[in-house]
Amino acid sequence: MSDTVLQQLDDDGVLLLTLNRPNKKNAFNNEQWLAFRDALVAASDNPKVACVVITGAGKDFSSGVDLNDFSEADGEHPFEISAKALVDFDKPVVSAARGVAVGGGATLLLHTDVVYVGSSLRLRFPFTALGLVPEWGSSYQLQAIIGARKAAELMYTSEWVNAEKAVDLGIATATFDDEEVLERAMEKAREIAHWPIPSLVETKKLMRSVHRAAIHSAMGGEAEGMSRLAGTPENIEAVVAIMEKRPADFKQFRK
Repeated sequence: MSDTVLQQLDDDGVLLLTLNRPNKKNAFNNEQWLAFRDALVAASDNPKVACVVITGAGKDFSSGVDLNDFSEADGEHPFEISAKALVDFDKPVVSAARGVAVGGGATLLLHTDVVYVGSSLRLRFPFTALGLVPEWGSSYQLQAIIGARKAAELMYTSEWVNAEKAVDLGIATATFDDEEVLERAMEKAREIAHWPIPSLVETKKLMRSVHRAAIHSAMGGEAEGMSRLAGTPENIEAVVAIMEKRPADFKQFRK
C-alpha cells in the first residue's frame, strides 16, 4: 500500500483519505493517482464504509499535478484512471480543504458531495494560464455547480478564489477556521454514515445520474484538447515561466 494516500476507517463507517505528499503541497504523481484510485475502489467494495472524507496532509489540500512527475504511461494514464474512479464512486464523499487547491486539487473538489474549506483556502482553475484546457470533467461540472457565466469567468481568467468567495459561488458548502475544518467534515460524515448504506448509495446514484454521462463526455473532449495543446509553444512558455518564477509572455506568439 502506497503511503502517498493514508487511510483510516473509524467505527462509524467513515473512511478518512489523506493526500500525503505535504512537501510537494500534495501534488499528485503517478503513484499517488493510482493509490487514490485503489483506495476508492476498495472503499466502494467495503461494506463497512458508509462515507469517505478526503483531505490533505500539512497546510494544503493539493496543488494538482506534480509537473516533475507526470510521465507518459502505456495505455490509459493514471490521472484518467483516478479521475474516473472518483466520478463513478457510489458512496457519499465529504472534503476538507485548506491552503492551496489548484488544478487537479480544485477539480477534485467539484466531484465531492459536501465541501468544507478552511479560511486559508486559495483555489484556482489555472488551465488557460497554462496554455491548456480544463480537466477532470470540470468544463462541465463547474458550470453545473455555479452556472455558466460564473464558471466562464473563473476558467477564462484563471483567477484565485478565497474561502469566502468559494462559498458564495457554491463551490464550497461552508468555511471554518483551518484548525477545525477537518473535525467539522468528520462530524458531517458521521452524520451521513448513520443512515443505511444502500439508501445512501441509491440516493447518490439518482442525484449523479443526470450528470455522469455529461461528465464522461466532457472528460473525453478535455483529453482531446489536452493532446492538442500540451507541448505547444504557449504551454511550454507557461511552464518555463513557473519554473523561472516570472510572468509568462504570451504576446510573443501573436505576431
